[in-house]
Amino acid sequence: MTEPLAGAGRLTVVFAPDSFKGSLTSVEVALALSRGWARARPHDELIHAPLADGGEGTLAAIVLAGGWQRLETKAHDPLGRVIVARWLRSDDGAQGVVELAEASGLSRLTRDERDPIRASTAGTGEVMRAALDGGVRRVVLGIGGSATTDGGAGILAALGAVAQRDASGPVDLAGLDPRLAETELRIACDVTNPLLGPTGAAATYGPQKGASPEQVADLDRRLAGWADRLEAATGRRERDTPGAGAAGGVGFGLLCLRDRFGSLELVPGVDLVAEETGLDAKLARADVVVTGEGRIDAQTAFGKTALGVARRAQAAGVRCIAVGGGVESEGVTALAALGAEVVPVHPAPIEVEAAIAAGAAPLIECGERLARSILSSR
Repeated sequence: MTEPLAGAGRLTVVFAPDSFKGSLTSVEVALALSRGWARARPHDELIHAPLADGGEGTLAAIVLAGGWQRLETKAHDPLGRVIVARWLRSDDGAQGVVELAEASGLSRLTRDERDPIRASTAGTGEVMRAALDGGVRRVVLGIGGSATTDGGAGILAALGAVAQRDASGPVDLAGLDPRLAETELRIACDVTNPLLGPTGAAATYGPQKGASPEQVADLDRRLAGWADRLEAATGRRERDTPGAGAAGGVGFGLLCLRDRFGSLELVPGVDLVAEETGLDAKLARADVVVTGEGRIDAQTAFGKTALGVARRAQAAGVRCIAVGGGVESEGVTALAALGAEVVPVHPAPIEVEAAIAAGAAPLIECGERLARSILSSR
């Protein structure tokens, strides 16, 4: 181990990364970066504030902030198999956090099991119902990482609607759970896609869920028919609302039920998780914030975690460093506009498979390099 360096005053450093998908959770990334930092600057105050964008890792990021109970419930995975899904309830029992990826996520399936036509969000609706059964009336729902393109039909069915995406008859909402009228639903959503068309749920995200070009066209047709029926039943036109295409149309399905909830809103995922984890209060004490994600690229500009942290850091007057497993010029430009520096985790280019196989070690080394660069610049 390298000898630690002293001096340059004691800093307060907040580590607020997203997960490195397919490799490490945001909690593991924050711990690895801070461990490396401590090698070079052991006297600094290091604060862990791992984040998520509403996809996998949302529960882990929020529970770390404290004040939450971990709970489990039986539900069904995207293909209808019984699983155990986790969710959170606040210590006062009033608020719950549900992560769609827990029951309906792509990570529940092997590559060979991906079935974009059949996959259903029913399991997520079952977890939401368990939260209602547990007394929760304020629900945060993270909808990233889905394996599905069902327009939210599975969720609606689990909440009491007679709603089959592929049927031809009207959608019957008479049986919807009456507790929804008392429920505040905040949906963590990090995309702005409409439901249909070339930038819609099927065309944009269907291929990564296993859809062939023919299936993408079929899914878009199915979603269009579903939209006609659900909008007729609810009297709301939501197919073109930004975020309607999120999670294979879950955004659309729930937006159509806006009048059935006490309140319902789509919130950028990183903003919602940052709020729930108290990031702004931590930044108010910080000298430096270190964020990051698996790739800092063109998509970073559209609201990914690193951009959200950089925006908050700029407002707080805090130096922001973003680390990326992969770094592209478009992402660097987007973050530089907010005064954030971008540092690649790996000093030299590396294949994705090799980076994943390396685990936490490169992040530990990166954290140490960052601390030493801070020292030399002061």
